[in-house]
Amino acid sequence: MNAYSPRWCVIIPCLNEEVAIGRVLQSVIGLRVPVIVVDDGSDDGTLDIVRRFPVTLLRHETRRGKGEALRTGFREALRQNFDAVITMDGDGQHLASDIPRIVQAAKRYPGHIVIGARMLDRHQQPKGRRFANAFADWGISWACAQPVADTQSGQRWYPREVLDLADLPAQNFVFEAAVLIAASRERHVGVVSVPIASRYEGEFRLSHFSPVRDVMRITSYTVGQVLHHGDIRRAYRRSRAIPVVVGDAGSNVIGDAKHAGG
Repeated sequence: MNAYSPRWCVIIPCLNEEVAIGRVLQSVIGLRVPVIVVDDGSDDGTLDIVRRFPVTLLRHETRRGKGEALRTGFREALRQNFDAVITMDGDGQHLASDIPRIVQAAKRYPGHIVIGARMLDRHQQPKGRRFANAFADWGISWACAQPVADTQSGQRWYPREVLDLADLPAQNFVFEAAVLIAASRERHVGVVSVPIASRYEGEFRLSHFSPVRDVMRITSYTVGQVLHHGDIRRAYRRSRAIPVVVGDAGSNVIGDAKHAGG
């Protein structure tokens, strides 16, 4: 039987990433994979830099938010008939060197979402951000009815059945939570994670994520989804299980993938 070998690409949403985007694109293109860049209305030198690289470049003339940028990328990936995508941010916090391990985990667990979970060097995370992430993990895992390690990481593998969720009515940073929840509860897609480093040092631009505004938006959406899907106690019990984490060699697995999915 042939090994699972999907056709995939990398999607990079970006907004004013002139400091890092060139380095990010150079490293990803070095993997010899197709790249789709979605510029969300940058007004710095980001576009000029991206145009130097052999990528598919899509642009929003005005800023629409990260959710709409990902939605545009998903639609383009479907148009180009890819089986899966890897998303990563354009500010340099995600490394192309982590992608091969994510792909290997996806091959081991076909049909699953794979998250590059920031489980290493967590001391680098600002305390406020660490608390917000832990709170989001608790609530979104509950809404998913399965444990999800690092629900806020933007480095993810999405299989095709998840790309079809592009039209979910969720905007900005809520979109990524909405995709996790809908994939888990409506498509019964499992989630596994690959440990990556927390990277907050260096020349990163200020985050577009607002710890107050966006956490409130995500929390409101998540509570609504918990109530919408019902069976609240059972969903909570399922969310407290040990998440599936795939180690570097693909053999250090915590949890059991057969319990993934809602």
